[in-house]
Amino acid sequence: MADPKGFLNHGREVARTRPVEERVKDWNEVYVPGSLLPIISKQASRCMDCGIPFCHNGCPLGNLIPEWNDYAYREDWSAASERLHATNNFPEFTGRLCPAPCESACVLGINQPPVTIKNVEVSIIDKAWETGDVAPRIPERLSGKTVAVIGSGPAGLAAAQQLTRAGHTVAVYERADRIGGLLRYGIPEFKMEKRHINRRIEQMRAEGTRFRTGVEIGRDLKATDLKKRYDAVVIAAGSTTARDLPVPGRELKGIHQAMEYLPLANKVQEGDYVTAPISAEGKHVVVIGGGDTGADCVGTAHRQGAASVTQLEIMPRPGEERNPVSQPWPTFPMLYKVTSAHEEGGERVYAVSTTHFEGDEDGNVQWLHLSEVEFADGKLTPKPGTERRIPAQLVTLAMGFTGTDKENGLVDQFGLELDERGNIARDADFQTNVPGVFVAGDAGRGQSLIVWAIAEGRSAARGADRFLTGASDLPAPIRPTDRALAV
Repeated sequence: MADPKGFLNHGREVARTRPVEERVKDWNEVYVPGSLLPIISKQASRCMDCGIPFCHNGCPLGNLIPEWNDYAYREDWSAASERLHATNNFPEFTGRLCPAPCESACVLGINQPPVTIKNVEVSIIDKAWETGDVAPRIPERLSGKTVAVIGSGPAGLAAAQQLTRAGHTVAVYERADRIGGLLRYGIPEFKMEKRHINRRIEQMRAEGTRFRTGVEIGRDLKATDLKKRYDAVVIAAGSTTARDLPVPGRELKGIHQAMEYLPLANKVQEGDYVTAPISAEGKHVVVIGGGDTGADCVGTAHRQGAASVTQLEIMPRPGEERNPVSQPWPTFPMLYKVTSAHEEGGERVYAVSTTHFEGDEDGNVQWLHLSEVEFADGKLTPKPGTERRIPAQLVTLAMGFTGTDKENGLVDQFGLELDERGNIARDADFQTNVPGVFVAGDAGRGQSLIVWAIAEGRSAARGADRFLTGASDLPAPIRPTDRALAV
């Protein structure tokens, strides 16, 4: 195990961020380059190698956290990378983007700050890339079977890599112009630089995975034609139908879904635009939605030079510490979180609801009217006399997603059945009601975390492999019915 007294000898240290006044002027990742490696061995030594590692419960991937903590403590980076990749195809993604439910479930976290699992993870994989420990794993023989994967987000990429390594010929179809799904166009550059995606894509290409961009199944290519071409299909199209806000004035110009706004900023970094067609520069910006996507809009608006940024959340402000009664360990608590974007400025307003928008004579949004809300009889109700308006020249809606796209014809053309939540239904092998058609990620689970997407992709790959060959040695870390540990 790591240092038996590590958690007694060392406090929790996390990655240092660059000064706010520096980082808001560029789109590079917010962390100080190289700041983790000098401290990470001591941080890994805080892992207690407890008898029952509840961090395994917190992570749906089943990451072997105590094992690679021990290797990181000993600075055996090659062994740490092997253990890390044993359960996770893309630890550089999760190490940067996951909210780390593993840390919430850390046994040390019962009465001390938990181990910096996420920072150890990203340190291991960054070191592995630096030393050449990440190499293509080309299958020894081909099965002669073909698989189409629809969607190139984390679920689709994980399924594609697993099936390619099993010897199948895999083609990934992506409707956008670049591979990566929400990793590419939903996550801002300052949270994860896209070079991390690019080198994984090159690894997958070297392994044999093929990629087809700019092809939307259901519109550009009928689902029925795709099924005829391939022996199996894995749908990993995500949960892309955004929740809207049907209030008076919604039709005004300047009100956009977050996924209309964020991709354009990323396209500037890709070189497609000089300036984003939708920009916050000089504008009073209001972000509706208090989650991670809302924070992404906040950080993007700061970098575009917004005059002001206000983030609205309909729920009350969460507490700063875990409530042992309502959110007991090892569940993932809903706590007040200050992201790097929030450190950069702006105002956060809780327990408010938008009543309507007000525009100018040209139809541009100028004001957002809101009122405070309170819980009464299990419902959110407006508080009389609390109505007010705030300036709003750009509004982004970041209120989550309600299901996979049903407008492009993919669901109807395949003849897929939906569950009671509107997601694509599947059996214990992640297979839909159509034989040979599987579903992974948010399209089947609903909006979720990146670790669940990768776990779904790996599990669906096992189901598809069994369908194609009659048996499978691929791992399946979760079942379709598994859910995060919650109260």
